[in-house]
Amino acid sequence: MKIINLSIALVLWILATCLSIAQEEVTALETLQKAKTEIVNQEKDALKKEVETINKQVENGTITQAEADNLKQEAAEKRALNIENRVAIIENKIALLERNGTVNGEGKNVFSLGIGEDDATGKNWFGVQFKHRDSVTIKYDRRTSSQFVFSFGLNNAIIEGQSLDDSPYKIAGSRYAELGLVWSTRVFKESNWLRFRYGLSLQFNGLKPTDNRYFVDTGAQTELQDFGLDLDKSKFRMDNLVVPIHFEIGPSKRIDKEDYFRYNTSNSVKVGFGGYAGINLGTRQKLKFEDDGEEVKQKLKAGYNTNSLIYGLSGYIGYGDISLYAKYDLNTIFKDNPTEQRNVSLGIRWDWD
Repeated sequence: MKIINLSIALVLWILATCLSIAQEEVTALETLQKAKTEIVNQEKDALKKEVETINKQVENGTITQAEADNLKQEAAEKRALNIENRVAIIENKIALLERNGTVNGEGKNVFSLGIGEDDATGKNWFGVQFKHRDSVTIKYDRRTSSQFVFSFGLNNAIIEGQSLDDSPYKIAGSRYAELGLVWSTRVFKESNWLRFRYGLSLQFNGLKPTDNRYFVDTGAQTELQDFGLDLDKSKFRMDNLVVPIHFEIGPSKRIDKEDYFRYNTSNSVKVGFGGYAGINLGTRQKLKFEDDGEEVKQKLKAGYNTNSLIYGLSGYIGYGDISLYAKYDLNTIFKDNPTEQRNVSLGIRWDWD
């Protein structure tokens, strides 16, 4: 039977398909076999470090050579016993898998949302299918993981020849938000101190003009003009689709299990630096005012002479899932204006699984 999977997060699935790195599927049996080799390597590395420590003690005169030989023998015996015991656990799991098709004797129930007819693999009621899977594949070393990203904060513009104190946009009223999906790949095989992070994000950059002004595209340029009536709201927003790329550095804790291991950065300091590039999806302006005693709301969507290509620098520093985040557009907001303006943002960023 063929089932057309429907996902609530269909857009995110499409993004993942476009940007994900192709990875080889590892069966449960192959994972366990690889775990045996990793156990041996771990114990050998541990023994090597212990021997180096013992040799330094001899060099420093802390212990005699005879004492060192005894300590080395004890360390070797301990590591050999560790290998024997840990490998035995893996071999028992392999035996269970080969005999029963599962490691723990119990399959895993899986729900999926789909459209199709019933078949021998499961039952389908009103598009919801219930299936039973006999074994679950766990990748021994998963170098790439994904996270959702959400950020919001203050937005403004760096204007040529002016400081932020003289900005024509409200400091507290101009804001930004960003929502996206990011992948993180460990750069080095045996260490997680450096990660390469990349993804796809929607950016919403808002500017609120001061002094009862709004944006007008005169054809030659886009400029701020007095509205004439008292404005209750004047908001200008640019919506961008960008690909952010960062290198992230910071410590992490390695967590070893019997048949896989992972690196955990949830309780660590992290620093990310990089940039982004993408396109402007649209520009709009919202105005709210009273005219002859009636409240009027206008939503104006136009090009406003804004740049179509978006690119800039960004970075963050934080602890765990929360960071202080800043970004700065290298492209100007408006293409033909005589005075260059570049968007700048500062806010809080969340990365969560």
